[in-house]
Amino acid sequence: MAIRKILFDGEPILRKISKPVVVFDKSLVELFDDMQDTLDKQQGAGLSAVQVGILKRMFIILDGDKPIRVVNPEIISSSGVCKTTAEGCLSVPGKWGDVERPNKVVVKYQDQNGNFVDNTFTGFTAKTFCHEFDHLNGILFIDKATNLFDTYEEYHRFKQKQEKNKK
Repeated sequence: MAIRKILFDGEPILRKISKPVVVFDKSLVELFDDMQDTLDKQQGAGLSAVQVGILKRMFIILDGDKPIRVVNPEIISSSGVCKTTAEGCLSVPGKWGDVERPNKVVVKYQDQNGNFVDNTFTGFTAKTFCHEFDHLNGILFIDKATNLFDTYEEYHRFKQKQEKNKK
């Protein structure tokens, strides 16, 4: 297992559409293991293969503390609106903003062994799933974000001011 280099906004591969995984073998599991190590080191909530330079439709998300390995995902349906929280990205360090995401997603994907999985995610996990799903289609969160700031502190001050103005 190894830490992979995360690519940053401006790298052309991040804007490409990832290709479906067709071979489920030891090298796929090893890539997931490397991605897990990389995600753990960066303390992120999700990481797609394209962010480490691999144009495959696969990512890891955390559901609480539990990592979920996702291959060839499909979003079957979505509903609601996830409470707006600061969204950031390991490939766009320092940027924070609001992105409207569904509060619930019904999804279908394969696990690292090729088995099909039907699942439903809500709240932050649904938001993370959609964020990583966007990566597979060449979309970065900054493409959808409003109230985009260069630091979390700036974003936080802005949100506090918004809350104060509502009162």
